[in-house]
Amino acid sequence: MSRMLLGALALLAAIWSGEATAQTPPSPAELAAYRGLHAAAATGEAATIRRLAAAGSDLDARDGNGRTPLHVAAFQGRAEAARLLIAVGAKLGLLDDQRYDAVTIAAVRDDVPMMKALLTSGASAKLITSRYDGTALIAAAHLGHDGVVRELIKAGAPLDHVNNLGWTALMESVVLGDGGPRHVETARALLAAGADRTIADRQGVTPLQHARARGYRAMAELLEK
Repeated sequence: MSRMLLGALALLAAIWSGEATAQTPPSPAELAAYRGLHAAAATGEAATIRRLAAAGSDLDARDGNGRTPLHVAAFQGRAEAARLLIAVGAKLGLLDDQRYDAVTIAAVRDDVPMMKALLTSGASAKLITSRYDGTALIAAAHLGHDGVVRELIKAGAPLDHVNNLGWTALMESVVLGDGGPRHVETARALLAAGADRTIADRQGVTPLQHARARGYRAMAELLEK
């Protein structure tokens, strides 16, 4: 194995746990303590959202972790509450304290209905989010969330954005994936959309080289085409 590839694999080991746990969903204690729009968003109470919005409640109020009601709806999988919050004026694209927007939260949760609700309501698939200066597409590709990846591609997500780790969505589907069917389908969707398979990491190792080194035969065959 080359020195460059060994260096790249060492980098993976160093950051894996940090990337996998970067988001901070509301804790049970926070959910129990929520009041107003945060509580309504968490439980999906549409009538309460409408009533509070009409009464002038702050649609973009922040909790202790910088989460708006829209963030909470995304974390809790309340797609209709998210759609309603946007309809009554909640701002799209706001980031919580970990620099995640609702779209990236939905991407990490593998929540296709939420993703569709957000994107059809005007949310952007192009924002730079997280401490890794990534995108929702990179987050979804990392986790092998192929259905979410396809929705983001349709919405115009940047295919070849390079995050501050030096990785694209395609690269993350290989180096942070397990080589299984969902990561293969993720890579397939990215390649079909025109993702650049030649973009190497900072050690000069390509996605194909990583796939071969990890024994991901199906992934490697896909990248060889």
